[in-house]
Amino acid sequence: MQFKSRTHTCGELRKKNIGKKVVLNGWVNTRRDLGGVIFIDLRDRYGITQIVFEPQHSPESHNSAKELRTEYVISIEGVVEKRSEGTINPSLETGMIDVRVDNLQILNSAKTPPFLIEDNIDTNEETRLKYRFLDLRRPELQKNLTLRHKMYQTVRKYFDKNNFVEIETPVLMKSTPEGARDYLVPSRVHRGKFYALPQSPQTYKQLLMISGFDRYFQIVKCFRDEDLRADRQPEFTQIDVEMSFVQQEDVFLIVEGLMKDLYKNIWNKKLQTPLQRLTFADAMEKYGSDKPDLRFDLQMVTLNDVFDKSEFRVFKDQIENKGIITGLKIPGCDVPASPAGGFTRNQLDVLTEFVKKLGAGGLIWMRVKEEGLEAPVAKFFTEKEKQNLINILSAKVGDLIFILTGPKIKTLSTMGSLRLEMAKRLKLIKADTPSSLIWVTDFPLFEWDEETKRYYAMHHPFTSPNQEDLKLLDKSPNEVRAKAYDLVLNGNEIAGGSIRIHDSSIQSKMFNALGITKEEAELKFGFLLNALKYGAPPHGGIAFGFDRIVMLFTNSQSIRDVIAFPKTSSGISLMDDCPSDVSEEQLKELHLKIKN
Repeated sequence: MQFKSRTHTCGELRKKNIGKKVVLNGWVNTRRDLGGVIFIDLRDRYGITQIVFEPQHSPESHNSAKELRTEYVISIEGVVEKRSEGTINPSLETGMIDVRVDNLQILNSAKTPPFLIEDNIDTNEETRLKYRFLDLRRPELQKNLTLRHKMYQTVRKYFDKNNFVEIETPVLMKSTPEGARDYLVPSRVHRGKFYALPQSPQTYKQLLMISGFDRYFQIVKCFRDEDLRADRQPEFTQIDVEMSFVQQEDVFLIVEGLMKDLYKNIWNKKLQTPLQRLTFADAMEKYGSDKPDLRFDLQMVTLNDVFDKSEFRVFKDQIENKGIITGLKIPGCDVPASPAGGFTRNQLDVLTEFVKKLGAGGLIWMRVKEEGLEAPVAKFFTEKEKQNLINILSAKVGDLIFILTGPKIKTLSTMGSLRLEMAKRLKLIKADTPSSLIWVTDFPLFEWDEETKRYYAMHHPFTSPNQEDLKLLDKSPNEVRAKAYDLVLNGNEIAGGSIRIHDSSIQSKMFNALGITKEEAELKFGFLLNALKYGAPPHGGIAFGFDRIVMLFTNSQSIRDVIAFPKTSSGISLMDDCPSDVSEEQLKELHLKIKN
């Protein structure tokens, strides 16, 4: 098919173009027939331009325009004209002009789409994902993917400027235990053996450090067969970074420089550095999360010292069992005239059910009154305990106090969830609330799994222990801190990393603490353990969840809105019906058989 190439995009024409002859190509966004004159909003990814068909000006084009419907693909030639004063559209960048059409060519017709190609449509996500190729025509998603592209370019320019080398690592690799299930790929040539899709390029980037590439980065696809949610996909994009001869401060310096560039280029904001830091212990005790949202001020307080001699059985038992008592003050929440309004008993019962669903035994609440604390459990506290509670929380008349008690990490996490719920109910985060970007450091090296009765690496088995805690690795692994760190934006972990183990003897101790035998370690990681014996430099790095960063920078609610062709929450691609059945012949070639 022959047609004229466009001279301009549909978002480009302005007052300065009036009088020029132009060619536009695009999709019919809307069509209006007003007494013989036909108006078309012509759309491409750059914007919308109104084009006009007048019967007296070009009868042939006007006649053809009667056929046009939404999403028809057309090419037009015409002259740019200034709109009359009453028809100027200030909401469009091209709203001061339109194009009077001389010639029209219909390049393709289109079926009526299952939903409108516009933003803020009331269409369920399954329909949008089934027709993703249409969904991607919507300005919002096109803007998201264009911004994602801009972020790609910012990342690449920044690392290139800082002497990093971009190196691709294999997509088919050895299956190694890294915390989630591997996606396995059967080998046709090597019967009964499997490749794995990488959960991350962790071992490869360590090998690159041993190879002498002291600064590596890669924007890479990773794969994890795990439960999905709004900000998780089976395949995701990671910015992978590793450096040799560095300590934690060096990694922080590089990462903060990248974030400054992203803030400037994407948000047009200046990021103040160095960033605030919180240890894992402080983050959990003050905010109930290892990814705390600091855009609002609600802060938890540990109350064990207040009730260390309490006769209240609930508190006494937890203190004896090394549990925790944690409190959260909600300022002015019990004053009906305050912006928050007074919380009714029914609302407090709803909040009690909220924490019970998270595993808490219940919620203790107290109102701070002129005459003291009002609560069903107040009778169990001494006057001294009540006064100490008010003092440590800096509570005032009209405040509401919540208390939870139980096993430490679980209870802190539950109160952290209640903290976020209260911020949501009280609308503490506004559209213009400044962002919160912080480091969380000093994570535990291990976490204990009660079900399997063994330790697991909180990050991964190559994370270096804190030098001061090396002596505890054999006898008290639960007390060992890691040289690990997370970058947290608005309550979302967007990057995580660590200084790595570069000494093979310490790596062997790490495997031993994790219950990995010498034979298993050799089988799974023999190539890395062997490489560490050949002069491995001290090294460390970080990996960014790129999809999640783009989601936050575009103010999207799900990473599916910033990925071109995402899967559903159950890991299905509705558009191309994936995963799908394969033929018996294909299975036979791979030496596989499906069992019922």
